[in-house]
Amino acid sequence: MSQHAAASPAPEGSRLIVRTTAVDETEPLIPRTDPRNPLVWLRRGEGVVGLGEVLRIETSGEHRIEDAAAAWTSIAAAADLDDRVGLPGTGLVAFGAFAFAAHSAATSVLIVPELVLGRRDGRSWITRIALADSAEGQALAETTAGEETAALLPTPAPKRQVPRVAFAPGSMTPGGYEAAVAEAVRRIDAGELEKVVLARQLVGELDEDAGLRATINRLAEDYPDTWVFAVDGLIGASPETLVRVDHGTVSARVLAGTAPRGAGEASDRDHAAQLAASEKNLAEHALAVASAVQRLAPHTRRLDTSPEPFTLQLPNLWHLATDLKGTLGDGSNSLDLVRAVHPTAAVAGTPRSVALDTLAELEGFDRGRYAGPVGWVDGAGDGEWAIALRCAQVDGDGTVTAYAGCGIVHDSVPAEELAETEMKFRPIVEAFGG
Repeated sequence: MSQHAAASPAPEGSRLIVRTTAVDETEPLIPRTDPRNPLVWLRRGEGVVGLGEVLRIETSGEHRIEDAAAAWTSIAAAADLDDRVGLPGTGLVAFGAFAFAAHSAATSVLIVPELVLGRRDGRSWITRIALADSAEGQALAETTAGEETAALLPTPAPKRQVPRVAFAPGSMTPGGYEAAVAEAVRRIDAGELEKVVLARQLVGELDEDAGLRATINRLAEDYPDTWVFAVDGLIGASPETLVRVDHGTVSARVLAGTAPRGAGEASDRDHAAQLAASEKNLAEHALAVASAVQRLAPHTRRLDTSPEPFTLQLPNLWHLATDLKGTLGDGSNSLDLVRAVHPTAAVAGTPRSVALDTLAELEGFDRGRYAGPVGWVDGAGDGEWAIALRCAQVDGDGTVTAYAGCGIVHDSVPAEELAETEMKFRPIVEAFGG
């Protein structure tokens, strides 16, 4: 049984019964997910996956994140919780994905699954969740967290071939993207803004009989150090932590500035060194870090950043990265901070309002949930959220829309930015057999 909620307080009949217990389980989590509607949040094989749907919070518009946060706080406060594990990701959990823009036609969602399977620090668990007034909820309320758990573990699915999707340019052609970059550079040189992030799309069709587990598994195998996610058809592998909150500690990872990997070891080192010394990339990165610090600092008692940007190695490219870590000072939860920092300069630009108007005009399409927050939140408001990058949205009719974007600054070269989008498309295109 599934129920929709749109605002706080929790709607009548949405009180949840939640039971978490440890299990002796070492098998990979992805093969146990639903092939049609996977819910996944993993890095290096650890994290949470969900099955089924008990409750869904849908929001839209300018206040989509705070409306979802208010509804979630009300639902969590009313829940009957028995958590025998007490790790991040145990107890009541919702998987979430938010639209990038207030005017987007895409809904923003928090989804509470019927079952959550998790693994962290070598420990595994299962969480059962049900509506209190349902037959399942009444039965669950009469059990303790440890009863009859092993039988609930879904059987792992056999390994399947990655579904093949043939991608083609979306509403913006490669030539159109180069023209948009040139226009953005003109506006930056005219002093209208400092940076804008421009994205483009690839579109394909997924066979109706194809499941998505193999695609997610490919991403997890090829990009183990990223956040591999699947929420309501949004699938990807993001290297960028928007915000993580765990018992009063907040952390984030800012990425901006990109270079390709080299053909050999020496060439690869040279590419990384050139990135670390690039004035263009360092300037772009500094804008993104300043934006993140400006928006997180008011919520913290202390906020530290990496002394210098470091080069982050991914299988297909290098990024400039800066880690932030601090202590919360105002009682904010992860959704509060998501609202405070989104959209970052790394995916929008600087100044924010001008950049948002510019990218909407020059891109000419609705980003949907691309570059929006994706992750999970627990009943206490802790959670892990990434920026939805290296991703695609799979719609109910089988349409697959992949996205990639680049930060444009005054010395950006259109052909080079187009080539960078091709690099950034590679993870999701290959995950769909391309």
